Amino acid sequence: MSPVDLLIVAAVALVAGGINSIAGGGSLILFPVLIALGMSPIAANVTNSIAQWPGYLGGVLGFRPQYAGQRGRLVRFSVVAVVGATGGSVLLLTTPARAFDLIVPVLVLLASLLLAVQPLITRRVRREERIGSSSDPAWLYVVLFLATVYGGYFGGALGVILVAVLGLGLHNLKLANALKSALSAVMATVTLLIFGIWGPVDWLVVAVAAPAGLLGGFLGAKVARLIPSTVLRVVIVTFGVLVSAYLFARL
Repeated sequence: MSPVDLLIVAAVALVAGGINSIAGGGSLILFPVLIALGMSPIAANVTNSIAQWPGYLGGVLGFRPQYAGQRGRLVRFSVVAVVGATGGSVLLLTTPARAFDLIVPVLVLLASLLLAVQPLITRRVRREERIGSSSDPAWLYVVLFLATVYGGYFGGALGVILVAVLGLGLHNLKLANALKSALSAVMATVTLLIFGIWGPVDWLVVAVAAPAGLLGGFLGAKVARLIPSTVLRVVIVTFGVLVSAYLFARL
């Protein structure tokens, strides 16, 4: 890539890192840019996944105050994320990419709609659960596993899906958004190891995009903590629908 191309990559990665912390889905901004700059879809996918890793770490640092008292939950969810992301990464490297192109727009749209109606669904499924309870419903781990498999496979708009799932299961959107960043960092670490060894990674692009994504993720987390839950929900749902429309257009 030319120096101008690398400057474009750095600028887009900065924005993508911020969006990942605020609403999720930032990887879908960098991914098409890499393709437009001449990379193959698979190379763009694995390079994008590795380049996003520092941005997720920046998001974790920015959300650090909200992890107080969540150690046990973080450990349990992280184990699920490691297993799911490993399975998804292996699927990406061993199966045709066309399958992803067909199903991902539907997944992102459903996740966005799920988050939009989350307050209504929560009132129906809460029953004996209380807001702030330390116990998590069993179904949450199953759905979280499926989401992390998808995250290892591609990860575009993964934040939208994770916030929808965690928001429904935990009844706390801001906590769900913070946990989303932590789990995204765990999954990004798994894909870094797998794709770094077996994937067609463009390491020059990673060297430029990764620091920019780290800064964007940290700044985005600071902004997200100041946004009211209702506004945050509207932003995430809107962004998810737009991402879904973009993916449908690519079919």
